[in-house]
Amino acid sequence: MSLSSMACNNLTFLFFQLNEVSESPRNSFACDSLPPRLYHTLQVRKLRGHRNRSNSDPLGGKNYTQSYQWRNGLRFGTAASYLNLEKLGEGSYSTVYKGISRINGHLVALKVIKIKEEEGVPFTAIREASLLKGIKHSNIVLLHDIIHTPETLTFVFEYVQTDLAQYMTQHPGGLHAHNVKLFLYQLLRGLAYIHSCHILHRDLKPQNLLISCVGELKLADFGLARAKSVPSQTYSTEVVTLWYRPPDVLLGATDYSTGLDVWGAGCIFIEMVEGSPAFPGVSDANEQLQRIWAIQGTPTEETWPGVSSLPNHKPGNYQLPLLGLVTKAEDLTSKLIECCPRRRIPAEAALQHEYFSSLPPQLAQLPDSMCHSLLSIEPQTATTTWQEAS
Repeated sequence: MSLSSMACNNLTFLFFQLNEVSESPRNSFACDSLPPRLYHTLQVRKLRGHRNRSNSDPLGGKNYTQSYQWRNGLRFGTAASYLNLEKLGEGSYSTVYKGISRINGHLVALKVIKIKEEEGVPFTAIREASLLKGIKHSNIVLLHDIIHTPETLTFVFEYVQTDLAQYMTQHPGGLHAHNVKLFLYQLLRGLAYIHSCHILHRDLKPQNLLISCVGELKLADFGLARAKSVPSQTYSTEVVTLWYRPPDVLLGATDYSTGLDVWGAGCIFIEMVEGSPAFPGVSDANEQLQRIWAIQGTPTEETWPGVSSLPNHKPGNYQLPLLGLVTKAEDLTSKLIECCPRRRIPAEAALQHEYFSSLPPQLAQLPDSMCHSLLSIEPQTATTTWQEAS
């Protein structure tokens, strides 16, 4: 079967042929009884009072098709076309609900942003909508619809059952090495795509990486993302959660590029393997830099040309033990968290690293389309298995 003729209903092949999860007594990805149309997504930033999502049953055991009559003639772009089911969380400028479309019965995530009369629509919402409207990729959250009323602006996203932060919390101590490889490949694939579109995500962290019940990873929360159309353009240094912020930005650089996101991917890679953040528990940029220098060594003009001229520059290495146990993982990590941004490996090049050599070669040939994801390789071609250490 050719790649172009593969159907979307094959999305579940790899993570279910990848053996069902054995990383905990509760089978978190046992969703094969649900129709593929229910595997959908969104994650709000800075959630407060967050409610855990179900990894197993997106409808929570409820049959909404029997209790609610779908209407014919409803249109996209209207609030009446969607029904709120439950509150998922509340952020600094928005509230996210699990919802369902009254047009087609699909589960959705409704990100409701209150419009303040004196301030108008938050610029982060305008930026997120403008960028996501032009992006269609299997490893990036899909924006279905936008609803604008005088009081609110609502983004209608596909709904996904959990995120990487919750998944790692459910399975402490580090994920199975093969699962790490699959998640990292999808993360880099999504980054390579947005970078090819001249877009920087600027807020990579496990909470913004959604995981569907078939193991598909999607980049979400583009509120801090920017289109990098002019190479010389400068940007804010107040981006990315501190633990995932690269040293060049911590030192005050404002001319950063795609290496900003690549550093975050490297930190997440370490966290998936080690079971804990690479550079955690600090309160300011100086402490964060000290943690980075402890691992990478203090940079010099020889190792990082121009470092001494950065605004915040002020004039002992140790290893991450578990990374050394995974073939080629340490080498890839060193390239992802290279201190000098010009020497940091691009996401597209990272996909070709020998660390991924055990994955099916067909993955490198997948088109960038919603119906051709990592999970759409024919089962018989995938020799890998999904499993987690219990």
